[in-house]
Amino acid sequence: MKETKKQQAKVGKVMHEWKTGMLHTGSKSGPVVKSRKQAIAIAMSEAKMAKPKANKNMTAPKAKPAKKMGSMRGY
Repeated sequence: MKETKKQQAKVGKVMHEWKTGMLHTGSKSGPVVKSRKQAIAIAMSEAKMAKPKANKNMTAPKAKPAKKMGSMRGY
């Protein structure tokens, strides 16, 4: 799935923080991230949060599955 401009900007910002040594795990008081893979994981997680929410009214209703009949073992 293609990223939105907002998500691309967020990933770029996080990777820049990592390159300059300003990216921390969790909060600012946490240890500095040294691994590139961990920085990418944080960037993707934050980009996911920047994703626009889907409008519930615009989605089509899903068909409900048919009810299954219980077994008639005791009869």
